[in-house]
Amino acid sequence: MPDGGEFGRLMVFAAAIPAVMMVLVWIAARVFNNAGIVDIFWSYGFIPVVAVCAVLGGGAPVRSFVLVVMVTIWSARLGTYLFIRVASHHPVEDGRYAVLRHQFPRYTWLMFLGFFEMQAVLIALLCVPFVLVFMNPSGGMGAFESVGLALWLVAIAGEAAADAQLNRFRRDPANKGRTCRLGLWRYSRHPNYFCEWLVWVAYFVFALGSPGGWIAFYAPLLMYLFLTRVTGIKATEQQALLSRGEDYRQYQRTTRAFFPWFPRRA
Repeated sequence: MPDGGEFGRLMVFAAAIPAVMMVLVWIAARVFNNAGIVDIFWSYGFIPVVAVCAVLGGGAPVRSFVLVVMVTIWSARLGTYLFIRVASHHPVEDGRYAVLRHQFPRYTWLMFLGFFEMQAVLIALLCVPFVLVFMNPSGGMGAFESVGLALWLVAIAGEAAADAQLNRFRRDPANKGRTCRLGLWRYSRHPNYFCEWLVWVAYFVFALGSPGGWIAFYAPLLMYLFLTRVTGIKATEQQALLSRGEDYRQYQRTTRAFFPWFPRRA
């Protein structure tokens, strides 16, 4: 098991860095009147946390460096993708935040401050597998780390491919009001979310090579819950039904929501 005192010290940094960052993001969101920017900085927020914890953790340099690179590439890719999406719609806010504004008309920005800080807590919770790795001083890349890295490469490639296929479909004016069924979207209604979840499975497998790594089992479970039950599929499909109607209902009848598989007959 990892040293409890050292683990607690690193987790203080893992919690404090995103907490301060989200206050600054909240101020920026008020200036731009767009709460959607929280998605961008939630993604980017992992980079400073892993950088600081890797330096302070005292773990084996090669293993720590590989994990920092993995998290940084994932974080930068997702954050930049979201930045482009939010910027292209600004000043129109993402529908999820418009709904929250409607639910809290009197204390809107106070509610958003609490919401932003909840994102900071989520960052800290999801950084536990990274902290455990950064505390491991022994050896280098073992079997768990190698399998985790391989799984991460597959997940990152799949997520990038799904995003590229969807963007290519949307750029064609002839596809307006239609549902993308290209490539990975033929086998899952949300291949990008599935690959995002797979990234966190990879981080968990990577952490299993360090003492106490099994503790991080909840990270992919938590991400699965958010993607399938909270902010991911639920909100996305509600919007898709409003904008694409029967075409999307047909897609729902033939294609699995999350785990990829061959489409069913209509």
